Amino acid sequence: MQLFYSDLLKQTTSTYTFPREESKHIVRVLRKRVNDLIYITNGRGHLFTSTLIDENPNKCTVSILRHTYHEPLPYYLHIVVAPTKLNDRFEWFLEKATEIGISEITPILCDNSERKTIKTDRYNKILQSALKQSLQFHLPKLNNLTPLKDFIVASKQDTSIKCIAHCEEGPKQTLKTLIKNKKRITILIGPEGDFSLSEIKKAFDNQFTAITLGNTRLRTETAALLACASVAINNQ
Repeated sequence: MQLFYSDLLKQTTSTYTFPREESKHIVRVLRKRVNDLIYITNGRGHLFTSTLIDENPNKCTVSILRHTYHEPLPYYLHIVVAPTKLNDRFEWFLEKATEIGISEITPILCDNSERKTIKTDRYNKILQSALKQSLQFHLPKLNNLTPLKDFIVASKQDTSIKCIAHCEEGPKQTLKTLIKNKKRITILIGPEGDFSLSEIKKAFDNQFTAITLGNTRLRTETAALLACASVAINNQ
């Protein structure tokens, strides 16, 4: 199944016209013709089955035949992660995390952050592309770049399991132990230079639990992806 994405689709939508770029892809690359089926998701759980009624490569139009709702992940995973210095590594994380299963992503600005700006529009396009490729129907929520200390303070009322993965010595729990039978998980992943001691202390003061992701030191994007995979595996 070839899946397309548009957040404009609602349950009451009867027809939809694709923008020029996707119209060209549908008509000229996929060679879709009138009456061919086209599948679209709005990223909010709905799959729309439609049929092509106008094969104009500049603005092809479909008629919605029916829609079905797909339940979200059986858990809610929020990864709070410092964007990497090399942008392609962070984009790789966004793509793979979406394929594995993630609910929300908050890029954070830390004391040791080397990347202090992000390309939100580009990141959202990567999430959408990964959503379509992996045939999923719930688009992960991408938040704005947020100072870590602001995020920690704002999370005081958060009732999820709150974890921080850092490289300092000290007692740490495994994700498997913490997330057993828990449905909402928030995990902090630091920058290449790790969290500062003051940031770790602030997290502890606000009920974050230290976790281990293994015995080796991982790159930021690897640690974040391993956290995603661990939560997914332990919720199967």
